[in-house]
Amino acid sequence: MIAEQLYPAELAKFIASSPTAFHAAASARDLLSKNGFTQLDEQAPWQELPTGKYFILRNDSSLIAFIWQDQANRPRYLEMIGAHTDSPCLKVKPKPVLKNWNCLQLGVEIYGGALLRPWFDRELSLAGRVLWHETGSTELHSSLVDFQRPIAIIPNLAIHLNSEANKMQEVNRQTDMVPLLALTEEEEPDFLSILVKQLQSQESQESQGALPQQIKITDHELFFYDAAPPALLGLDEQLLTGARLDNLVSCFAALQALLVAANGTAQGTAQNCMIILNDHEEVGSTSLAGADGSFLRDILERLLPDPGERQAMLRRSLLISADNAHALHPNFFERHEPQHQPLMNKGPVIKMNANQRYATNAATAARFRLLCEQAKVPVQEFVVRNDMGCGSTIGPLTAAKIGVDTVDVGVPSLAMHSIRETVACKDCWYLYEVLRTFFCAAE
Repeated sequence: MIAEQLYPAELAKFIASSPTAFHAAASARDLLSKNGFTQLDEQAPWQELPTGKYFILRNDSSLIAFIWQDQANRPRYLEMIGAHTDSPCLKVKPKPVLKNWNCLQLGVEIYGGALLRPWFDRELSLAGRVLWHETGSTELHSSLVDFQRPIAIIPNLAIHLNSEANKMQEVNRQTDMVPLLALTEEEEPDFLSILVKQLQSQESQESQGALPQQIKITDHELFFYDAAPPALLGLDEQLLTGARLDNLVSCFAALQALLVAANGTAQGTAQNCMIILNDHEEVGSTSLAGADGSFLRDILERLLPDPGERQAMLRRSLLISADNAHALHPNFFERHEPQHQPLMNKGPVIKMNANQRYATNAATAARFRLLCEQAKVPVQEFVVRNDMGCGSTIGPLTAAKIGVDTVDVGVPSLAMHSIRETVACKDCWYLYEVLRTFFCAAE
């Protein structure tokens, strides 16, 4: 169990090691494996698992982990926490290379609802997944790649050439958001050879054994990210700023809560707990690895093959959908509904919406309030203004898919979907405390 004073630094470490959804899932996998969880393979026909700690990866970017009791000791309900591994960013196109004059650039797609202007003039690195095979072989391999250093920038246009720059101007997603990687005289720069060189160097440095000398990368899923690591800031270091706080703050809290619960299980506490970390939330969740896909349902059907038993357990269960909330911005306080203005350092936020953009109802909100009371954690509420749009989460999708009571909550944050977001360290700890209480409360 992490001490409160160490929690922000450990959270920052986790975020820094997770520049993409693939890396976030890998970071979670490594943490779970280190703590005695067994990885299961969806291609294997497992059912009726013995009491133990398990996890499953899908698409290398989504993860489900759980503590499971055998039939004789199985509790009547399942406690679940859901979060997502992806964040808005810039995804490299399949054929990305652009040679403009002597500038090597890469074409990108905008992934999710990114706040674009903060991406200008920042040091960017590149990470993701590549598929490759050895020359002369048809056997495909998948590897994660991460340059781990600044390799690109999207330069602003100088104000001398754009006198309207400080006025509200639209960003052209096709022509303005094109990272610059190098200056080159090559007619056709070979980006794939750059990837091969980086992958071989990385594998060698990580002592995983050198890759074959002759390999060919066939496909890639690569994303630019802010090369600067998360940082504590403020006069008293009360704040944490960095990329992908939405929603790695929640992923980390869920993982840590599960690890504490696993320790309790080892000491004889019989309790079923599960975390669901889905990819693709920022683009609608409709994928084999997303909350609108079959991942969670497939795993539950294996764990409880009998439909009646499974549905009875789910109807007695609760899902906490943890995803960052909007803190009151001191410069734009009028953008908040007057009676619902979440403050930083004042605890997790219950998110509510009459149009079901959040899955919270009165019953699930009340259950979460009681958990906060048990954990001695303050709690707040968020409702969007009637004249403004509202985001959503995996909560409504998961609730609808499997029929489980759900509450949407999150840490209050500033600059959501920017390349650097800001949260209060105390709120991150508060979220962990209430999730730990949820998993470890006496039956």
